Amino acid sequence: MNIIRGKTIALLALITALGVGAVSASAAPAQQQSKKLIVVIVPELDNPFFASESKIAVKEAKRLGYNTLALSSNGDPTKESQEVDLAISRKASAIILDNADANASVAAIQKAKNAGIPSFLIDREINKSGVALSQLVSNNFQGAVLGATYFAKLLGAKGDYAELTGKASDTNAGVRSKGYHSVLDKLTGMKMVAQQTANWDQTQAQQVVETMLQAHPDIKGIISGNDTMALGAVAALHNAGRTDVIVVGLDGSPDAATAIRQGKMAATVLQPIADFTKLAVDQANIYIKTGKKPRTEKQLLPCYLITKANAAQLHNFVLLK
Repeated sequence: MNIIRGKTIALLALITALGVGAVSASAAPAQQQSKKLIVVIVPELDNPFFASESKIAVKEAKRLGYNTLALSSNGDPTKESQEVDLAISRKASAIILDNADANASVAAIQKAKNAGIPSFLIDREINKSGVALSQLVSNNFQGAVLGATYFAKLLGAKGDYAELTGKASDTNAGVRSKGYHSVLDKLTGMKMVAQQTANWDQTQAQQVVETMLQAHPDIKGIISGNDTMALGAVAALHNAGRTDVIVVGLDGSPDAATAIRQGKMAATVLQPIADFTKLAVDQANIYIKTGKKPRTEKQLLPCYLITKANAAQLHNFVLLK
């Protein structure tokens, strides 16, 4: 009887141990599944600027305890809309979005809102309020004024210059150009002899500048709507043996910082990408947990001039103090 009782107790202990183990093993996947999802959508992951946005957003979301899904729209509103559909099907708690188009992206963001998923926009605005919960962007006008002021100073406020503009569908392109001209148009000694879009693209910018140099060999400076196009201009100037032309960009990219340190570019203007991306995720986190919306939808963060004096302090879109 004692032997049977002993075996029974041992069997019960084994069952109890196995039961606890089974619960622990099944609890881990359940706990993983219970994590809320934040979806991050940017235009291009092969562009350092957008890739950095994605990495920063994913890192911050994971730090706050969320699962993440990082996607790229390739700047195509149709693909972006499909990715929003995926976010809806995955029951995402929020979307962090650098939108593909100021107008065409509105429908997808509205669709997410209708499904109960808030969108927090970074870098680019849309031409409608009340659809996204927040629109966090660099103060592009202020940044462009910084760049244009330094550009004019280096040129001695005189001489022929050219401008490379971004995509017409991106509100940032227009705002930056207006910022540049708010400074440069007041200087009677400076003359814009060429202005053309290169659609934020480096290869296209190189081709555009090669044509500009043939038509306007007296160009003394090129001011660009972003660093990617500015680097295309640098390549064209290098091929033409024109080391005398001053180039200023905008973004604060690692490649631009390197070009500035090497003397190939004069300056860029840093967009506070790390600041507004983290802030968007933090605002999403607060809304998910408390239902509290950002105080204002459209929020501007200041930009910073980067020259040879501080380019070495610029690392992955963060200016180290």
